[in-house]
Amino acid sequence: MLKVSAINLLVDDYQQALEFYRDKLGFYVIDDISMDDHRWLTVSPESSGILKVIINKAETAQQKAAVGNQTGGCVLAILQTDNFDEKYQAMLNAGVEFCEKPREEEYGTVVIFKDLYGNKWDLIELTH
Repeated sequence: MLKVSAINLLVDDYQQALEFYRDKLGFYVIDDISMDDHRWLTVSPESSGILKVIINKAETAQQKAAVGNQTGGCVLAILQTDNFDEKYQAMLNAGVEFCEKPREEEYGTVVIFKDLYGNKWDLIELTH
């Protein structure tokens, strides 16, 4: 069996990224360990940390150029919720930038938002 356990996300600043994902999106801090030359920082939308987002500070010119555009403008990830209206309102109140108004699709309610660097994410509640 294979499963995705973590994804890497390039950022400009560890602390700013931590505050965005923890305070604005409600992610859980799974690991926050200072090391000699970097920081091992992982967050997750679930307290179990089944899927972790590894926060990596961009160091090289190539990495710095990819911050905020890691998918070439496509949606980076999909956050699924069981209560779209509640989560959407909480994110609005926290100052999250949305790219559109929520919309109803065949599969559920969805809206695209941006993280603090401009990466696009979906917030979705499936109707099945």
